[in-house]
Amino acid sequence: MAAFLLLAAVDHLTLSGGRPRRWYEANVARGINPARWWEYSVSASLMIVLIAMLAGVRELVALIALFGANAAMILFGLVQEQVNADRDEVDWRPFAYGCVVGAVPWIAIAAQLLVSTTEGDGVPGFVVAIFITLFLLFNTFAVNMWLQYRGRGRWEDPAFAERVYLILSLVAKSALAWQVYAGALAGG
Repeated sequence: MAAFLLLAAVDHLTLSGGRPRRWYEANVARGINPARWWEYSVSASLMIVLIAMLAGVRELVALIALFGANAAMILFGLVQEQVNADRDEVDWRPFAYGCVVGAVPWIAIAAQLLVSTTEGDGVPGFVVAIFITLFLLFNTFAVNMWLQYRGRGRWEDPAFAERVYLILSLVAKSALAWQVYAGALAGG
């Protein structure tokens, strides 16, 4: 759990000043932030692995595959930004591919929760709460991207969409950490 929190902190600290800050601001002005997607591809994939393990996934190969599918989904977000930089018409293919690939880990975890509940001793209630909460929060990233590329209202400004990503990241990582912590304290 500390790993995904530490990755976010290192990413934000690295981009907070000097040349990295100027690189970051220049990219955000064009609607691109590679650093965000690189960090998310690792941190959010670690989060998926943690959620899967809490749900009962124990096979190393399955955990690696879930990590890989989630990382691929996030890297499609980077491709969405790269192919649409400085374009008038949006190419939605990377977004669509990312949505398809990104559904795989959630389907696998839902299946594991079902198996754990019907064929095993079940899972603590906090694990189901984590699944629901993080599923909803992960999907808000896709909603933010969709709104960004629709370019309506406040999302016309790439910096606004970037701020929303930052807030969503903080909320998702904090929600997972606090729910795991609370579940552990409760003896779940």
